[in-house]
This record gives sequence, C-alpha cells and structure tokens, in this order.
Amino acid sequence: MNTQSLLAAAVGALIALATGPVAAQDMIPAEQAVRHVGKSGMVCGRVDRARHAQNTEGEPTFLYMGGTFPRHTFSARIPGSIRGNFRPSPEELQGKDICVVGNIQRDASRAEIAVSSPSNIKLADIR
Repeated sequence: MNTQSLLAAAVGALIALATGPVAAQDMIPAEQAVRHVGKSGMVCGRVDRARHAQNTEGEPTFLYMGGTFPRHTFSARIPGSIRGNFRPSPEELQGKDICVVGNIQRDASRAEIAVSSPSNIKLADIR
C-alpha cells in the first residue's frame, strides 16, 4: 500500500469516528481535486500554507493544499466574515491533515472550495 493510500485510509477511519461512516472512495486527494470541478466532494490532504489575505476584498483566509505554494493544486477559501468562528484558527491548520467538504470549483488552473461553515473542514490527526 503506498503512502497516499495509507493516508486516505487513515483519514477515512478518523473521519468515520468523528462524523459517521465515510467511504474511502469518496475522499478526493488534493492533487486530484481539479478532476472533480463542478461536483460536490470531500478533498483531503495536508495544509502546506495558511494565509489570511487581509488586503483582499472580503479578507479571506486560504488553506493551500496539494503541493507547495504557489504550485499547489487546491485551496480552501474561508471568507473573512466567518474566520472568527474557527477553533482552531485557520492559521493553526498549517501542517495539519484535513478534509474540506463542499462544491469544487475552478480557480485559475487549480481547484477550490469556498468554505461556508467551520463544519466544512474536518481535522484528521494522523500519526
């Protein structure tokens, strides 16, 4: 079993404990999210970088996944209006393995989910 398969299996097990049954085939690796644009899904991976764009309209926070910024393949966009609702804070997710649930859209050559609630992000504590 390769590392990505192991990661997917571990994330699936942890999410199932927290939220109920989740099929491993329903998890989309961040590197493959662009293949699922226009669909709802659960994109999983490590947050390479978290960035609060204070000088951008709406002051969003971006969680970059699927590679090293700026060559990442996926981002989760958290509007500034709800970032205060997150515990842990979005910046504390940097370096953590998470899954983001929502409608997968295209942003330039990448995929993105616009997060509408803290419940759209599930923290997976993989050891």
